[in-house]
Amino acid sequence: MQKPHILVPIVATQNGTPVHPAYFLLVGIPGLEPSIHFWLGFPLRFMYALATLGNLAIILIIRVERHLHEPMYLFLAMLSTVDLVLSSVTMPKMASLFLTGIQEIEFNVCLAQMFFIHALSAMESAILLAMAFDRFVAICHPLHHASVLTGPTVAKIGLAALARGFLFFSPLPFILKRLSYCRTHTVTHSFCLHQDIMKLSCTDTTVNVVYGLFIILSVMGVDSLFIGFSYVLILRAVLELSSRGAALKAFNTCISHLCAVLVFYVPLIGLSLVHRLGGPTSLLHVVMANVYLLLPPVVNPIVYGAKTKEIRSRVLHMFSQDGR
Repeated sequence: MQKPHILVPIVATQNGTPVHPAYFLLVGIPGLEPSIHFWLGFPLRFMYALATLGNLAIILIIRVERHLHEPMYLFLAMLSTVDLVLSSVTMPKMASLFLTGIQEIEFNVCLAQMFFIHALSAMESAILLAMAFDRFVAICHPLHHASVLTGPTVAKIGLAALARGFLFFSPLPFILKRLSYCRTHTVTHSFCLHQDIMKLSCTDTTVNVVYGLFIILSVMGVDSLFIGFSYVLILRAVLELSSRGAALKAFNTCISHLCAVLVFYVPLIGLSLVHRLGGPTSLLHVVMANVYLLLPPVVNPIVYGAKTKEIRSRVLHMFSQDGR
């Protein structure tokens, strides 16, 4: 059963140094009975198992099948790797919270989880942008695709996505540590987010607000604009094709990526808006945050497995061999 929200004992500090709690308290879904929270833990475990198996399957299939060592599939393997780590950072703790009612998460562990959530989200955004660029070159400049997106170029893009995620979001734990927390130490989600922890501080959070807004706009904001611009060019090129069948075939290669973009960006934009324009944290905030973190790792393998012929046939082949 979930414990009532209580004040957490404060770690003793010297004069003039920030006051940090020993731990924060996570919450489930506001307004639900503890018994309902308990039963929600089982679907969470199932979602985690589904996300783990699905993303691992995609990574292993792309690694084993050498004919899949093309830019689109290599970017997909990167996306699955990020989703796999992201689900491992969030879902086990959430399932434990719902099943056991243990709300405590140590202060430094909370900051570490917060950093990985935001950094991995930035990496996913960068990979989605790279996949949009891959589709743009493949459809608009097919003759130059092999020369533009070479193996080393794909590797450099992956490293750049990794470096950007860590560099932009590594300051977050440090600017949160400079704050003092003397209010209630109950965060309003089942995991730790920067804006959620920041609101618990009783000191000036101007630096956190400005930097948080800066990285959201300069990372996810810029990525989403370039993805949108890429699809404007793709759509224009597709409409200029003389054959309707060729146009549908060309655009059909973008469907899986479009689904991944919508699953990632729609909850992200909605969550950012309700956090900055809304009032006190409500059920809407919590539900949108859960959708933003839990949906992509589960949905992406299903969408790509269903829409990508090579991956689908490989999975069916594996199951047919097991059945013999």
